[in-house]
Amino acid sequence: MPLVVLCGPPGSGKSRRAAELRDALGGAERRAHVVAEAEGGRAAVRAEVERLLSRRDVVIVDAGNELRSVRYELYCAARQAGTARCLLHCVGPAEPPFEAPDPRNRWDRPLFAVRGEEPLPLADIRAAIFDSAPPPPHRATRSQPLQSGAFLHRLDRATHDVVAAIVAAQSDGARPGELLRVPGAEEGLVLPRAVGLAELSRLRRQFISYTKMQPSDENLARLASMFLQYLSRSIQ
Repeated sequence: MPLVVLCGPPGSGKSRRAAELRDALGGAERRAHVVAEAEGGRAAVRAEVERLLSRRDVVIVDAGNELRSVRYELYCAARQAGTARCLLHCVGPAEPPFEAPDPRNRWDRPLFAVRGEEPLPLADIRAAIFDSAPPPPHRATRSQPLQSGAFLHRLDRATHDVVAAIVAAQSDGARPGELLRVPGAEEGLVLPRAVGLAELSRLRRQFISYTKMQPSDENLARLASMFLQYLSRSIQ
């Protein structure tokens, strides 16, 4: 479950490099997942990364990660998961707000850089994520942002209502493959199978844990939709 984080300004080739890494690092023994920029911003990206880090796969983050704070959050996620990681800098003309990685920062190393059509340093990347011992989890690496009381209340309420609506719909005879409507979201949810309250409650707790790390009033109106997207990705 190693983590490879890509950073670089727009147009530096991050998505192309992510595809190359997916093909090179995935295979019969492991899958390679690419996490791109997601609706819902950095909180949604981190939630998806943390969800995938619970599996024995490679996770490649194809997002701008232009800020040191974003790279630090992903460093914390990898350290909490007990997995190795590295950073690949796709070098290009840098403009604000891009903050170039600095190998003196522990969250920016091991650091590899690639320019233009240069080949990826695959041997070094494989050694960094497959042969290196990951640092142990430590409380000092855990992100502890201030949390808005109003945001957490709305988050709890919105996710509770979504779970209640799904349970009620299934009790009323909704079958897998049918579109379920839930309060607070324009889109619905199509479940591939029946899902019990225990599983929905577990996924709700995970989503709340991930989302409350980055409380934002901008997401208040979209919490139900973000939770539906999380459920859609998580329930297979």
